[in-house]
Amino acid sequence: MQEIKDTLISDDLYERKFVCDLSACKGACCVDGDSGAPLNEDECSILDDIYDEVKPYMREEGIAEVEKNGTYVVDVDGDLVTPLVNNKECAYVYFAEDGGTRCSIEAAHKDGKVDWKKPISCELFPVRIKEYDSFTAVNVQFLDICSCACDLGKKLEIPVYKFLKAPLTKRFGEEWYAQMEKIGNENN
Repeated sequence: MQEIKDTLISDDLYERKFVCDLSACKGACCVDGDSGAPLNEDECSILDDIYDEVKPYMREEGIAEVEKNGTYVVDVDGDLVTPLVNNKECAYVYFAEDGGTRCSIEAAHKDGKVDWKKPISCELFPVRIKEYDSFTAVNVQFLDICSCACDLGKKLEIPVYKFLKAPLTKRFGEEWYAQMEKIGNENN
């Protein structure tokens, strides 16, 4: 376990290798899991604000779910998350011609319709953040669906923290990430 400011970081971010391989997994993390993508309160407000711009990119099933239950929901653990269609895929997912998943929020962002790319939890996956009163835990959630990403990471020798440099920096800041790199370099 490593500590930077008020965060405790799992050694898995340094020791485990990971590079998303969307051509192999087809974005299974958007359709597999027991809950939607974790959200913070600010992101819930953003979803409310951008829904009308994102809606044209969504599937009918996703639209129906959002219009029935809202742009975000509270899951069984009491966490704010994106809604799911049939307790499976994220309501904001659509399926591309290659059979893989795509994010309607990210598609609207790429087209310049919204400024927000997507929930930070999606950008950070497989890293999961848990806020506590006195610290923030930064862990890795490895799922079987990510075995191809772990294999590719091993082949390319890229640890989780290096693969996720941009979203980790976005979430915690450049100074925090510089400390993360320093620890990683000292341990290699």
